[in-house]
Amino acid sequence: MHFYWEGPYGVLLWQDATYDLATRLGLSWDEFVGTGADDGFVQKWIARIWWLYLACTLLTLTVRKTSWVQMTGLVLGSGLLTLLSYASYVAAQRQLPMFIEHGGQMLIPTILVMALALGAGHRVTVTTAIIGLIMTFAGHGCYAIGFWPTPGNFYAMTTLILGVEYPTAQFLLRAAGILDFAVCVGICIPYLRRATAVYATAWGFLTAIARPVAGMSWGLNYWGADQFLHETALRAPHFAIPLFLFCLWRKPGEKEALQARQPVTAELH
Repeated sequence: MHFYWEGPYGVLLWQDATYDLATRLGLSWDEFVGTGADDGFVQKWIARIWWLYLACTLLTLTVRKTSWVQMTGLVLGSGLLTLLSYASYVAAQRQLPMFIEHGGQMLIPTILVMALALGAGHRVTVTTAIIGLIMTFAGHGCYAIGFWPTPGNFYAMTTLILGVEYPTAQFLLRAAGILDFAVCVGICIPYLRRATAVYATAWGFLTAIARPVAGMSWGLNYWGADQFLHETALRAPHFAIPLFLFCLWRKPGEKEALQARQPVTAELH
């Protein structure tokens, strides 16, 4: 997204305070703003941020349990994603659900670090994953149920994919919003958390692929993949985190069977 398009950081940088800082550093207005397309100081640095995301991508593939430098880089990557989410929040007229629903995206590099350093089943790791899941579904639910004005693309995707009219689309979105909040509650109840994680995984996946399904077309350049596929990739934590929790929470019988097999395996070795 940052390489092909442009990150939303301009809303944070196009301010008098930023220009005053640039002036103190000896930059003129033309150097700060630019005289043509993407030749100003701000645009140049926004265009280079994609290198940081590429570095974090490589870290996720190479990080190991003892690689504290790499794990520190991933934590800083969480900070970078938090900045990105904050920029989207400011661009959306500071609508709180816009920031909250990015919780899973912001926290998932930190969850990886915790899983490596503390263990996937450690209480801190699991609690952080649950927080990320709750933030994602609570933020989405606030929009879907109508606590904040429901974005037009929610209605557009529902109408295009399901072929329904506005009143039906509104009813479905309100129902989805209720279920979003049910996920936030159910994931905290031991007897319900596995079923809740299954639903959250399925719903997170469906909402992620809804963008390309609704927006891509044979008549668009690259079939619209350059506009919509990265939207699915960005939302992968929405279904990856509940899937992680579902795989982690085994039934008591499954745990006992696993523990019973471990001594036998040790004896064979």
